[in-house]
Amino acid sequence: MSTNLAERVATRARSHSPARQTANRPAQPATLVQFVQSMRPEIERALPTHMGGADRIARIALTELRRVEHLVECTQDSFAGALMTCSALGLEPGGVSGEAYLLPFWNKRARSYEVQLVIGYQGMIKLFWQHPLAAGLDTHTVYEGDEFEYEYGLEPRLTHRPARGSAKGEPTHYYAVARLANGGSAFVVLDVEDVEAIRKRSKAKDFGPWSTDYDAMARKTCIRQLFKLLPKSAELARAVAHDETVRRDSSPDGFDVPGEYIEGEVVEPASAQGDEQAAVEDVPQEFSGWPEAAEPAAAA
Repeated sequence: MSTNLAERVATRARSHSPARQTANRPAQPATLVQFVQSMRPEIERALPTHMGGADRIARIALTELRRVEHLVECTQDSFAGALMTCSALGLEPGGVSGEAYLLPFWNKRARSYEVQLVIGYQGMIKLFWQHPLAAGLDTHTVYEGDEFEYEYGLEPRLTHRPARGSAKGEPTHYYAVARLANGGSAFVVLDVEDVEAIRKRSKAKDFGPWSTDYDAMARKTCIRQLFKLLPKSAELARAVAHDETVRRDSSPDGFDVPGEYIEGEVVEPASAQGDEQAAVEDVPQEFSGWPEAAEPAAAA
């Protein structure tokens, strides 16, 4: 082998070495705060035109990182997936607006937090209005002192006259009513027991908005049940499919593939059987009782 050829081969080998490839690879942001800053171009491309620029979404996300406990400890992939889903749907990812919530869920297998996206009832209403047939959507809480009657069947009807002040009493029912531009309408009524049964099946039944905004989540539950009877826009269909899930793929393709979304589940504390018994198996003490992002069940 000539000297020149040997030098070229050596140079080529060095250029393909793992050390060189690692050096040429873009550095991964060290923190989620830096990661959000680096995501602005992708957020800008995903946002609907009516949402304006990515700066507002990025600022809200940074505020949530400071406000929500353990959110800053979540994986970058799951945080990016949740943020990109919010951006593509045109929803603000913060609890103030009530459109969407970013919740940290503990993944026992990976021993890390992941972000679960929970869409609020204000977000559901916002997406409903994007359908060309949308003419009206109302959702209300019924109290003990209210005059309230409803009837399903061939001639459904609903009447609600709210009480005032201290005469209200405790909630008894929640309902949602939709009106369509073609003259159609539909409503769904749930009593407190119905809402509780649905809440207990939720992966985040004791965390996030179910804990801090129960009334809003109860009305959102009515809206979700009502949407089963109504035509849905593409964005609303995606929102229903991605609600209360963990998304690890932040690419545009990941937004359209529900199979890539991982449902979260709550880690239940184990019953104490001795002083050395951990509260939750394989989970550090400080994480016990927090929700878990679980892997999908293996195919049979």
